[in-house]
Amino acid sequence: MKLLSSDLAKKLNIPRDTLDRWIRQGRIPVLRKGDACEFSRGVLIRWAKEHNIDFSETPSVEGSMTVDHPDSLASAMIQGGVFYKAPGDGIDEVLQNAVSVIPGLSEKMKQRLLSMLIERERMTSTGIGGGVAIPHPRTPISDICETSFITTCFLESPIDFKAVDDRPVFVLFILSSPDIKKHLHLLSRLAFCVRDGDFISFLKKEPEPDALYSMVAEFEKRLEVSR
Repeated sequence: MKLLSSDLAKKLNIPRDTLDRWIRQGRIPVLRKGDACEFSRGVLIRWAKEHNIDFSETPSVEGSMTVDHPDSLASAMIQGGVFYKAPGDGIDEVLQNAVSVIPGLSEKMKQRLLSMLIERERMTSTGIGGGVAIPHPRTPISDICETSFITTCFLESPIDFKAVDDRPVFVLFILSSPDIKKHLHLLSRLAFCVRDGDFISFLKKEPEPDALYSMVAEFEKRLEVSR
């Protein structure tokens, strides 16, 4: 969905400047584009419930729009949020701390997702090289997520993730999708980004959420042009 920032703030019953600050800090699964905010209605409702915030279901005011981008990498990353300084000295600990901040999931869902991620790492590392890992369950989890999400976690300290290039990992992209087609689609788009040296250099700066989403959207445009 897409709403004017002022309208979304009213729906959440929070001041506009509070909404702007939360978006900058990556605390809310929303992407700001100019005066508009783009988000998944279902994800935002679950996030609001988890944070004891009322989300008004009243119709949108004139001038707002509804736009869905279910196949967008940027959209999946917005829904998953961006977090910084995730602590941990090992793979299991880092995954536990990273999963704990994923928005819109109950504690029971988080525990199940964590178990699946750890199981996946036991099979083979999701550290793809360049300091990046893409933890994900072996199979889709439609009972946990109705829409795909990618949670970005910059680690407090790089750790040995048993990556293919033996380099320590500094950022995780936790990927979860309700079906295999969407999973593979997003995985291929994310792989396109992280294969680029400039993108890796950009990630090492731990960019603000808006900057990261914008960069990803730009790479998606390049991908479409190259096809």
